Amino acid sequence: MAHADQTAQGGHGRHQHGGHGDGLREMLDLDAEVGAAELARFTARIAALAGDHPVRDVVDLGAGTGSGTFALLRQFSEAIVTAVDTSGEMLGHLSGSARQHGFDSRVRPIRADLDERWPATGPADLVWAASSMHHLADPDRVLRDIHATLRPAGRLAMIEMESMPHFLPDDIGIGAPGLEDRCDVLMAEARAEHLPHMGSDWTARLTMTGFKIQESGDLVVDLPAPVPDAAARYAYATLQRLRAGLADRLTAEDRDTLDVLLADDGPHALRNRADLTVRSTRSFWIATPA
Repeated sequence: MAHADQTAQGGHGRHQHGGHGDGLREMLDLDAEVGAAELARFTARIAALAGDHPVRDVVDLGAGTGSGTFALLRQFSEAIVTAVDTSGEMLGHLSGSARQHGFDSRVRPIRADLDERWPATGPADLVWAASSMHHLADPDRVLRDIHATLRPAGRLAMIEMESMPHFLPDDIGIGAPGLEDRCDVLMAEARAEHLPHMGSDWTARLTMTGFKIQESGDLVVDLPAPVPDAAARYAYATLQRLRAGLADRLTAEDRDTLDVLLADDGPHALRNRADLTVRSTRSFWIATPA
């Protein structure tokens, strides 16, 4: 799927990936694996809307570990993807994955900070922005840059996630059920402080900056128990980062609950639970220059 929001680890601003290490890379890769079918359906819909217009030049903004890049390369066989990220570490990981998948000749990594300037991407048939726009200091300026970069028949595909995925039964919590709901509230507070554009009216922003929205809706991942191993590891990686990122906001009881869930072993540890699910919703927009 698209990039999992990194604010669970306290990351904020300008879509920075640097300094988060293996934990973030693992979470992003697992997020992509768990949501691969939904991502493939979404890129197929973009291809259907493109019709006879070729998609050869693609820009992936905030490319991370490359989940969007690789999905687009699989969907558009003639495409070359310019993968843009602020983190040389992430781009190095993406480039290594591209070699493993045989895509190295079709990926052009560019290290750039979109808050400073638009990178030298060249004209594009498709711009992909997954969980990246809300990190920007001035998303309207970047949307105008995207508009100027797209060819007349080009498209912007944009994905935003409003809350972290849920994995646990609703009755989880020491003393009070609803652990993940309480964490959602704390995450919203943290994002309000550091990510003022999270939850923006992106439809209005897109229209204001010269786009015509072709389609919008939700991408939903809903895996029932028992989940596959990758989904269980995704739950562990996500909740581990959430525990670290919200450490000073959580109640003692909720910290204790998360510690039990994240323990290496025990009857209530995530790795031993058969009742894990994956419930994740992201909003999408497909838009063209008006």
